[in-house]
Amino acid sequence: MSFSDSECSQAAEYKTLRMVSRDRLLYEMLQDSKVGGQRSSWKVLIMDKVTVKVMSHSCKMSDITDQDVSLVEELFKRREPMPSMDVVYFIQPARENLVMLLSDMSGREPLYRKAYIYFSTPVPKDLVSHIKSDTSVMPRIGALREMNLEYFPIDTQAFTTDQENALYELFGGENTRKADACLNLMASRIASVFASLKEFPFVRYKKPSKEGDDDSKNSRDLIPKKLAEAVWKHITTYKTSIPKFPATETCELLIVDRSIDQIAPIIHEWTYDAMCHDLLELEGNKYVHEIPSKSGGEPEQKEVLLQDNDVLWVELRHAHIAEASERLSEKMTNFVSKNKAAQLQQRDGSELSTRDIQKMVQALPQYNEQMEKLSIHVAIAGKLNELIRELDLRDLGQLEQDLVFGDAGTKEVITYLRSNQDGSPENKLRLLMIYCCVSPEKFEGDKAGKLMQLAKLTEEDMQSVTNMKLIEAVDSRKTSKGTFSLKFDSAKKTNAERKDRAGDEEEGWALSRFYPKLEELIEQLAKGSLPKDEYECMNSAGSSNESISGGGSKIPPTKPAQSTTAPHSMRSRRTAQWAKSRTSDDGYSSDSVLKTANTDYKKMGRRIFAFVIGGATRSELRVCHKLTTKFRREVVLGSTSLDDPPQYVKKLKLLSEKGLPVDNNMFF
Repeated sequence: MSFSDSECSQAAEYKTLRMVSRDRLLYEMLQDSKVGGQRSSWKVLIMDKVTVKVMSHSCKMSDITDQDVSLVEELFKRREPMPSMDVVYFIQPARENLVMLLSDMSGREPLYRKAYIYFSTPVPKDLVSHIKSDTSVMPRIGALREMNLEYFPIDTQAFTTDQENALYELFGGENTRKADACLNLMASRIASVFASLKEFPFVRYKKPSKEGDDDSKNSRDLIPKKLAEAVWKHITTYKTSIPKFPATETCELLIVDRSIDQIAPIIHEWTYDAMCHDLLELEGNKYVHEIPSKSGGEPEQKEVLLQDNDVLWVELRHAHIAEASERLSEKMTNFVSKNKAAQLQQRDGSELSTRDIQKMVQALPQYNEQMEKLSIHVAIAGKLNELIRELDLRDLGQLEQDLVFGDAGTKEVITYLRSNQDGSPENKLRLLMIYCCVSPEKFEGDKAGKLMQLAKLTEEDMQSVTNMKLIEAVDSRKTSKGTFSLKFDSAKKTNAERKDRAGDEEEGWALSRFYPKLEELIEQLAKGSLPKDEYECMNSAGSSNESISGGGSKIPPTKPAQSTTAPHSMRSRRTAQWAKSRTSDDGYSSDSVLKTANTDYKKMGRRIFAFVIGGATRSELRVCHKLTTKFRREVVLGSTSLDDPPQYVKKLKLLSEKGLPVDNNMFF
């Protein structure tokens, strides 16, 4: 199978994962579908259910039509014959897909003139032979290639393998065949990321605590190792199957599972992005916003997409909600003071001169567009602050973080539960889950049942707490019969679950103290100090710290940016460097954020990839952006899914279907 390089004119520029994906789909696939050396006329694009999602995560419909695609159709839907047009198939190499393709193009009257076939992953040899054996189809094939592109970019620096059920299939179920299939699909999709970028990674994974035992706990403990082995197997084949694939390592890949940090998916994260997805009823990135009716009737509903092409969203998403609210207020004030239409609308009712009206008409279109963008985010921030007050989240958030950092314990939890008897059951459940991670001995015997009664939670709710055991790694230390500890030590915990990070250049807003453990691991990886006794490397020459930090690579190692900032109070209002705006102070710069970022990326070091099995969090995505700036190395987050707390709690409950039975007298 051939694998052609993208001939995009901007190939010399540094491109993020999403940009590379877009360019490959548009230029390497759609634009390269030519007849006789010339770009073909209008053509049809046919995809299956998976490749439709791959395409939609990287390209807009306007991007596709710009490549002379007049019609996009699904493979298994009934389609009209178009014998005068060429067709591009972007499909998975599955037998049922191939049967449908051959049916389209065989016989005396094929549906299309010529077929350009692109497979999302490597094609088995038997399927290639099946295609070649059809003599009526072969002359009608203009291209037959493997794209090696089957991942789903959800951010400029993040992707998923689109496996929402991975947590259950790997940690909750007893079906090893299903678990193996889940890992194989995951490995294939992760490997396709490196095929697209033409990057050869050092593959590191969290070592199992104990090997050689076949019980279910140890099987779960082996998951990162099994995935690393499967990814390595795929990547090593690229050296011979993909032209110009690097012969030596060019980047880092760290594979971990959700057991490294069970607090990050459930704690309240106080950034604008995380709060939107935690508190608002979003469908993916879609928010339904009510606006006043122009006719004076009932408010109209308008759908808003919170994504990368919204400059304000990109600027504010990783800012603390309090900071985002302040900045939006400042932007609105600046906008009104600078815009002619806004100034004239606020006049005291005196007659407007002809010149005033002319100025207002000239400024009106731009005014309406910019005011709408600002108003949407002002309304969203207002709604979030309203919910924070209604749910009394400030006190809860403070208690959550105090528990994690060892500044609160049983007394404070009991006091909170007693004084919030009518509070949100979900929030009380999340609090108990955090408390369990910090003080697991408090859930032994009948203690868990008493906490459940005090919090007014059901047995079904408490399954989420119980099922955290299924995700935690195995430890050689033994626990007493009928009990378990998330840290596998029933002795009373005296240390905080996390320590404050001295000298970290954070924006010192209240409730911004928490950080996910993935941040520490990525920092250790970048500095070459990842513990070798805890993390293994698949590469034969990659076990040294020198390799981790970039020694011997074509790309020299980069030093983290040195902070010259003095220590400051957690209540201070400084803005972190990684969260600072790239736009003008009025929030409607015409320059693309990504275009500005390209200038910053020109001297970037080798990429770092961190893959979390079982679902990643928005706090982990945030620190990837933060560490990209700190180390001047693009940090890419990968996972089976990106989960918000409500989703994650539901997934934990589902583990109990074939997991642990709930018993009021013995949760652990």
